[in-house]
Amino acid sequence: MAAFWSMGPLTLEVPMSLFAKNRQRLAEKLQDGQVVLLQGGEDISHYDTDIQYVFRQEAYFTWLCGVKEPGCYLALDVKTKKAHLFVPHLPDEYEVWMGKLLTCDQFKKIYAVDEVHYVEDIAKVLKSLNPEKLLTLSGPNTDSGLTAKEAVFEGIDEFTVDNEILFPTIAELRVIKTPEEIEVMRYVCKVSSDAHKQVMLYAKPGLKEYQCESVFLDHCYRVGGCRHVSYTCICGSGQNAATLHYGHAAAPNSKMIEDGDLCLFDMGGNYAGYAADITCTFPANGKFTEDQKLVYEAVLAARDAVVREAKPGVLWTDMHLTANRSMLQHLKDGGLLFGSVEDMIENGVGAILQPHGLGHLIGLDVHDVGGYLPHCPPRPSGPLARLRTARRLQAGMALTIEPGCYFIDKLLDRAQSNPSQARFFNWSRVASFRGCGGVRIEDDVLITEDGVENLTFVPRTVAEIEEHMSTGANFKSI
Repeated sequence: MAAFWSMGPLTLEVPMSLFAKNRQRLAEKLQDGQVVLLQGGEDISHYDTDIQYVFRQEAYFTWLCGVKEPGCYLALDVKTKKAHLFVPHLPDEYEVWMGKLLTCDQFKKIYAVDEVHYVEDIAKVLKSLNPEKLLTLSGPNTDSGLTAKEAVFEGIDEFTVDNEILFPTIAELRVIKTPEEIEVMRYVCKVSSDAHKQVMLYAKPGLKEYQCESVFLDHCYRVGGCRHVSYTCICGSGQNAATLHYGHAAAPNSKMIEDGDLCLFDMGGNYAGYAADITCTFPANGKFTEDQKLVYEAVLAARDAVVREAKPGVLWTDMHLTANRSMLQHLKDGGLLFGSVEDMIENGVGAILQPHGLGHLIGLDVHDVGGYLPHCPPRPSGPLARLRTARRLQAGMALTIEPGCYFIDKLLDRAQSNPSQARFFNWSRVASFRGCGGVRIEDDVLITEDGVENLTFVPRTVAEIEEHMSTGANFKSI
């Protein structure tokens, strides 16, 4: 019988063959005599208490085997292509407090691996495989600046260990999604899209931002089986919409939503480890003002331009500039800006209104790996330095397209005191937008052989948003 994982009826069945294919892809890039060793995540306590954080598996480990439990290792023998899973040998007392202990044979069936052993036997089993090199994972995450955790165990000093080969190889493989991975991403994006639609129907002046967040979390988990979200939900209303990573502990989605506010809600579910990352911006009262409509449609024009032009072979840096040009031209036509759009870009006006990059790779991490691997174009300088990748697009890549326009006092004040930038702004018009927050539109997309498949299904035009919030038009949950 084929092995699947799911969260129950009406949720996606994820085949364990997805992870077997990833192991096969990795083995094909390596050499006989090499054995890959990855260490999974560990349970982490809340400071010095006996309460633990809800466990989420490490992403590289998930990519290789899909194992959900903490404290595990996985070895892949490149020559035989056999996967050896190592699980903790838990005491009998575990059953009293935590539930039934699984045998090694049960783990083998659940995860469709070749062999299962206890962690205490890892040195003995690896010696029997007689590797010329043990490949461990060590490398920098170019978004966080942190380093992937390298596998360690008692007795590892008895092996010849290489920690340079594996990281660039497996990170590059994660960039191009398999058909099986794409199906999971389609599912989690559909669940997340539906959850955003539910929030848009629920939101109104007089509610707290976190109450809208709770509707999103409820739908993702109750309907879609997403126990986790992929990042802390950003639910910014009014001026909070201009705080790019709002929602953290010091600003915990706690403002009262007011009549006339725009709501910028950036939220994404997570299923089987795979992330969605979707942003919807909409008026709390269901109707855009003319000023809100101007900014919203400028950002939508930027999104549309990228969806039209993105395809294999195109540089992501060029797509960022394409989005900037479209947005700046729309704002110029609406009277907020003056002058040549190309001159605006050359003088950094785009980065005043949109200080972040166009988007990022997405997959098992919301900011997925592979943006700046050694063989890739380096991080640009100047206004493009905040892009999370400068790569040329390839079929099978999954990315976000997320242009935005924000009225951030600190950046506007800086531009106003800089003659090379100040000349492009209609400051009397801009003054009326200060304090209103901003707009972001974020879609998750797949690069296909001839363009883009948009995995996001939410109302996007002004008319669609107003109709949906008024009548719930076209809303169909999974």
